[in-house]
Amino acid sequence: MNRTLLDECFRVKGRENFYLTIAEIQRDLDEFMAYYNLDRSHQGYRLNARTPAQALREALGVEHLPELRFQLRAEALEDATMTVTEETDIGQQTS
Repeated sequence: MNRTLLDECFRVKGRENFYLTIAEIQRDLDEFMAYYNLDRSHQGYRLNARTPAQALREALGVEHLPELRFQLRAEALEDATMTVTEETDIGQQTS
């Protein structure tokens, strides 16, 4: 999974974005995880071109799973941005 995240998410998004906050990285990670689990078909004998969500629904015998698309709230984004900014300011003052 780590190699998949690196190759398919961060090496691609890292060319498009210059991340300044953890919240920005988390936003792209959440977006990729939704794609990976809900939209991207997987190879292999266990999944047989199904998505992990499809395989889980079939294994559990249910038609619907809880919402798997994550959305950060605006307050969480502001808190993460504030924390990173404060840590950067403190690090610059002690240097």
